[in-house]
Amino acid sequence: MNLSKNKSLILLHIIIIIWGFTGILGKIINLHSDAIVWNRMTIAFLSLISITLFTKKKLELSKINFIKYCSIGFLIAIHWICFFEAIKLSTISLALICLSSVSLFTAILEPLIQNKRILIYEIILSLFVIVGITIVFNNETHYSKAIILSVISAFFAALFTVLNHKLIKENHKALSITTWEMFGGASIITLYLILNNKFNVSILPKGIDIIHITILSLICTSFAFYASVIIMKKVKPFTVNLSVNLEPIYTIILAVIIFGDEEKMSTGFYVGAIIILMSILINTIIKQSKK
Repeated sequence: MNLSKNKSLILLHIIIIIWGFTGILGKIINLHSDAIVWNRMTIAFLSLISITLFTKKKLELSKINFIKYCSIGFLIAIHWICFFEAIKLSTISLALICLSSVSLFTAILEPLIQNKRILIYEIILSLFVIVGITIVFNNETHYSKAIILSVISAFFAALFTVLNHKLIKENHKALSITTWEMFGGASIITLYLILNNKFNVSILPKGIDIIHITILSLICTSFAFYASVIIMKKVKPFTVNLSVNLEPIYTIILAVIIFGDEEKMSTGFYVGAIIILMSILINTIIKQSKK
């Protein structure tokens, strides 16, 4: 899949809409967060490896690359577990707004990992996010644990995105990256569940959850995650993560439609959310002017 920059940006926003359903599914699936992520990554790995075998493609895999992919898969697993737990403890709207702090962590991590200079405007935009989250925290103190988990989730999201971007720039194949990252994450969670005596039939979905988990794994994970790695060939990590901040807009609209009053928050929450989302508009204006 060789896309132009414009097509990559269009695909990015399609992926963001798909990811918007992730929070909805995480809220309605009747499983613990670690079980949801185990199912998600296991099914995603199996589907990707099946596609590889069916199309007779080779998954490039040296020992060092296998370790790299599995390690990043571990980071992804932590990100998803924290994210789903935040949703279980609060609302979809709050978890996603706080997840927007990913732009702050990306602005810091990308220069450190990829040996680039720190861009002042990226730091300034990230400070907008900090101000917004502070306002949200002060007005939603009863959700403090969920806010902290969302911010932790954002850190790991920024970290694995920057690392994946580095792998893509080093000409690693997107299919190999995605497949073995899913394997690595699923393996780590399996070990965790075994050590905590939780690896039993209770982690398997039942009834309608089977459909929800399937959608989450195949569409919201296998396709969306593979495609997101592809677009990194043309789009910078900071732009990817800041664009992903549009996800709350799509998801909050969906959540209000589906869950109604349950998703309504305080006035302070919306003030903070607007400040966070304004950083997206400012980033777009700055990048357009730089072009």
